[in-house]
Amino acid sequence: MALGNVLGFAVGAYDGWFRVLPFTLTRACGVACANLKAAFLLGVVLLGITTLLSVTAASEIPWDPAKKSGKHSSGDEGGEQEDEEDEDEGESEALFWELTGALRNLPRPMWYILLVTALTWTAWFPFLLFDTDWMGREVYRGEPGSSDPLVSKRYYNGVHTGALGLMLNSVVLGLSSLAIEFSCRKLGPSYVWGLANMIMAASFAATALITAAAEETAIVDDGPPRSVIISSLAIFAILGVPLAVTYSVPYALTATFTEKVGGGQGLSMGVLNLAVVIPQVVVSLGSGSWDELFGGGNLPAFLLGAAAALFGGIAAVLTLPKPIPELRGGPKLRRSRSSPIP
Repeated sequence: MALGNVLGFAVGAYDGWFRVLPFTLTRACGVACANLKAAFLLGVVLLGITTLLSVTAASEIPWDPAKKSGKHSSGDEGGEQEDEEDEDEGESEALFWELTGALRNLPRPMWYILLVTALTWTAWFPFLLFDTDWMGREVYRGEPGSSDPLVSKRYYNGVHTGALGLMLNSVVLGLSSLAIEFSCRKLGPSYVWGLANMIMAASFAATALITAAAEETAIVDDGPPRSVIISSLAIFAILGVPLAVTYSVPYALTATFTEKVGGGQGLSMGVLNLAVVIPQVVVSLGSGSWDELFGGGNLPAFLLGAAAALFGGIAAVLTLPKPIPELRGGPKLRRSRSSPIP
């Protein structure tokens, strides 16, 4: 994921695609539009290649309920098809009730994991949605629809710089991923997750300071001073550390915990994804109105994300199940599978 992000954001940071693919530059589509069009075309080509690979790399045997149950060996095809449809409908209904039952019977530690996950993603989504727009508007003080070409150019320069920041973020994400297991063994996953959320909260709060600094300084070479740009890129890079934690620790905790209590890991992962999707819907629908309530811009959503990250970090340290012995390592701490869990 980190490598793909690095390459993808590098495409967005490069502003010369209109020269590589000159047909993208037309009278109705200027340089900025041509670069965006070229990036989309590259995405289409890569998606086509990877989709072709995924459907041809391995053969799959379609699931046949008749063969699985040993039924319908001599029945007619019409009866078999009707029975299969009834069985599929029954299984879909069973899956729904299984999911409902899983939510109703979740143990308290799993609810805490869901709570911290929801708070963490409530903090992440404002930044993930509006990070490059923040660079274009608040840091570079541009506007995409401005009649002044210089103001419009500043916005797109900010977006390109934001793509560079996201590439740096992905590099740090990849390097940090290599240290996740070591950190969890030393500190415990709940403390690693809590520390990551604190870093998020501080970084999102720092965007307000950078915005204030950009507003108080003069425009230099179609952008803010170099110190403001470097500070902004540093925020992008630092956020790669908590993003690596967000991509791994919640799922590791869920899998480890459900294994110890005898639950189904697949179903637990599905429930955990609900704690990711619901915040995404809430932020996507409400962030615009929230920003307008405080005068527009992206800072209100970022500061809301900082508050969510702060509460998520506190909740991670205080409520999450502490490291299971196997996570800490060492022969003295290991238990047999038959040993009771305290």
